Formats: sequence, structure tokens, C-alpha cells
Amino acid sequence: MRAFHLWAGVLAVLVFLITGQVMRHHQPPMAALPDDVHLMFRSRHIYILAGGLVNLILGIYLHREDGWRGRVQLLGSALVFGSPALLIAAFFLEPKEGLRADTWSSNLGLYSLYAGSILHLVSSIARNPR
Repeated sequence: MRAFHLWAGVLAVLVFLITGQVMRHHQPPMAALPDDVHLMFRSRHIYILAGGLVNLILGIYLHREDGWRGRVQLLGSALVFGSPALLIAAFFLEPKEGLRADTWSSNLGLYSLYAGSILHLVSSIARNPR
């Protein structure tokens, strides 16, 4: 699982850099867009970074748990692993409509990032030190 998280994190951070360039070279310029659209681009851009960094850190430090902790950890990993894809989709889909947009992709991506992180926390509580 560490390798999956590591690669997902590296790819998401690369996509973060690419979306930064998309915003830099956007036509019309970002400053010319309505405030709500500009804010949605910027926030979704930062969400991609958050998903990428959580995956990157799990890819570096994840230690496999056994028993119920391992099952909770696996579910948490699945949620965290899938989060960047939803957040990348949100960057390209949601800002076009501004505040009227249906934000299911960013909501689901952020909730899965949150829930996965909490499940990793739960899986590490009260474990025997190694």
C-alpha cells in the first residue's frame, strides 16, 4: 500500500503544478474572471495539493497493521487514495458554473480525505509499540 500512496502522492503533486500553470495561462486571465469562479479554481487547486500531500506522507511513513486495525487502515487507505482523482475532477468541472455549481466532486473528495485520515488515526490508536 505504501507504493500506491507514494505514487498517488507524487502524481497528485505533479498535477498540482500543472493546474497552477493552467491557472497562470488561463484565457481570459484569472484576474478577469468573476470572483466566485476565481475562488473556485484557487480552492480546487489547493485541494489537489492536500490530497497529494496526504498520500505522499502515507507513502513515506505507512506501517501495515494487523487484525482489525489492518482492516480499518485498508479502508482509510482506499479513501485517501481515491481522493486526489475526485479533487482533480473538481478542478476541471466545478469552477465553470461559479457558486451555482454542483460541488459533489470536491465534497466527496474532501470527505474521503478526511474520513480516510481519521480511519488511519483510529487504526494507530493503542497499538503495541514496535
